[in-house]
Amino acid sequence: MAIERLVEPTAAQSDMEEERMEISLRPTTFDEYIGQEHLKNNLRLAIEAVKKRDDGSTLDHVLLYGPPGLGKTTMAGVIAHELGTSLRVTSGPAIERAGDLASILTNLKDGDVLFIDEIHRLRRTVEEVLYSAMEDYKLDIVIGKGPAARSVRLDLPRFTVIGATTRTGSLAGPLRDRFGIIHRLEYYKKPEIEQIINRTARILKTKIVPQACELLAGRARLTPRIANRIFKRVRDYADVNGDGVIDVKLAKDALKLMEIDELGLDPADRNMLRLMYENYGDRPVGLTTIAALTGDEATTIEDFYEPYLMQLGLLTRTPKGRVVTEKGKKHLQKELNIL
Repeated sequence: MAIERLVEPTAAQSDMEEERMEISLRPTTFDEYIGQEHLKNNLRLAIEAVKKRDDGSTLDHVLLYGPPGLGKTTMAGVIAHELGTSLRVTSGPAIERAGDLASILTNLKDGDVLFIDEIHRLRRTVEEVLYSAMEDYKLDIVIGKGPAARSVRLDLPRFTVIGATTRTGSLAGPLRDRFGIIHRLEYYKKPEIEQIINRTARILKTKIVPQACELLAGRARLTPRIANRIFKRVRDYADVNGDGVIDVKLAKDALKLMEIDELGLDPADRNMLRLMYENYGDRPVGLTTIAALTGDEATTIEDFYEPYLMQLGLLTRTPKGRVVTEKGKKHLQKELNIL
């Protein structure tokens, strides 16, 4: 069974359960949404233009891409709220057949927003149905089989698709071209992560001192989802081992217990860097070799490990493979004392 990493940027089952039990931490308006200012400014302009026209037109289809945990799903909800319309949520793997997509599309209303997470994982047969739906608001379905089969074209309500992906390169060109608004979500800045932690603390009615907030922000891998997850675990530690107020000492003790170092790396990150350096030194290592060393899927390493390690400059890509940088070696020496 896979072990859940606290710094895993994908949404964990425990996160979803806690959001059902507690007040949702997701912002619903642009004013509440912290960070991604360039994206917000562009979307504000597009939404205001749609509202001002008042001719029945809808927002262009939106493609949001970037590393996991940066707020693509949350932004979809904000867009729907700002448009004053309903949000329907699904994912690429969940739509197995063209009939599944047809069922979703025919139940939409004018102006609705359809959010498709992991849109790069749509099956090709489903994609082909989506093309005409996005471009012409028409649904082409085949009734019957064999010689008696006939094609029927149905009118659809005017709707907006918001697609989210961590891998734009995996999207088919015709699908990508049907999005009128395409934006990348960037890693957050540390002060923005501090704002997010303070907002979460207010919502969950937990006191946190500024120095402890700064400490947690430095360990959150510049990712809101991870910041909230770490905050909840530190809150639990403060409730059990203190008076519920998160101070610097409690925060440090909790982070030590979780084995999250000063750069936000967990044992899995350090283990990958260590195995690469101990076995290959300064030589480049192929992705499949790293996967064999760590026991992880190659796509897991590429999507979840590498982006942050490269952002920090601990790992670099070369034409021949991945290499641990000098900065990475120094961090290994400091944390594991292996060099």
